[in-house]
Amino acid sequence: MTFEASTIDDIDSIFHFYDLAVEYQKTKFNKHWQGFERNLVKKEIAEERQWKIIIDNEIACVFAITFDDKSIWKEKNSDKAIYFHRIVTHPKFRGQNFVIKITEWAKPFAQEKGLNYLRLDTWGDNVELIEYYQKCGFDFLGIITPDYNGLPKHYDGITLSLFEIKCSQPPKGELVWKK
Repeated sequence: MTFEASTIDDIDSIFHFYDLAVEYQKTKFNKHWQGFERNLVKKEIAEERQWKIIIDNEIACVFAITFDDKSIWKEKNSDKAIYFHRIVTHPKFRGQNFVIKITEWAKPFAQEKGLNYLRLDTWGDNVELIEYYQKCGFDFLGIITPDYNGLPKHYDGITLSLFEIKCSQPPKGELVWKK
């Protein structure tokens, strides 16, 4: 298993993963993503903020990162953090706990960049994901209403559950940090 920055050659695969995620979301929950701008993903790729996990020469999972997420994290955005978005696992690779693997990868990545937190969010009422993220070692911080300006369409009119892991403290559960 390797983590690699996505390239522009991956863009069609990334959007295919997003389509697969929407299909899956529709079977599990009452909300789903409503599409993303190609230019957003192109920008993430150019800035090395779009990542992929490769297993046996196949893309198994994709995810995006950012270091600024003011619309969602508001005043906490001033903290030095890495924010994860759009984590999508190909159906062939489901059940491999990629969120745990991503946090294991992110710990030294964050330390190298001088960041103090790993953060992510989900819909405020998505009980299954809320429980899963907590099992992956994230602390549940509560539910907020984001500033909708500039966010993708699926954020309109929703609340979000916020999660973080402090990089300076040991994680919960099965997650073990690599040194």
